[in-house]
Amino acid sequence: MSDLNATAAALLGLLHDGPKTGGQLVAEAGDRFGAFFSVTRSQVYRELPALADQGLLRLGKQGPRSSQQYVLTAAGKKAFKNWLLSEPGPDHLRSPLILRLVHAGSLTAKQRESLITTARSAYGQEQETAKSAAKTAEDPYAKAVAEFGLAHAKAVLKLLDAIPTA
Repeated sequence: MSDLNATAAALLGLLHDGPKTGGQLVAEAGDRFGAFFSVTRSQVYRELPALADQGLLRLGKQGPRSSQQYVLTAAGKKAFKNWLLSEPGPDHLRSPLILRLVHAGSLTAKQRESLITTARSAYGQEQETAKSAAKTAEDPYAKAVAEFGLAHAKAVLKLLDAIPTA
């Protein structure tokens, strides 16, 4: 069996809570990982059949509008556990905002201002969401992750504040 990529592992982890459709996995990934790990709809729908082909998932009940549930198999649980115990390797930050800021010199002053204003608003909201999650988290791991999300949002806001407006 090949090594799991992080997206596949994220899906297996979410399926530990019970069967889910692709749409449910996308939504839950956004709720649980949104501050630090993005999972797109296309990634989910690409990974699910591959995981099923590897025997890590099996098809569950078919739902409305042809939605398909996926169920974690014993092999999937074992693969996920092995992934959890493996060396994580280096983290790679993939920030569309920072990529845009690196190339912001190609924008007009008005376009740069709009980019920064929009980002400031989004990260201000993310900061409030993370602050609330950190206050209400009961699980110490969930609390630590929420606090990381809060620190990340604060760091991005500090970065935005450091960019000259003129």
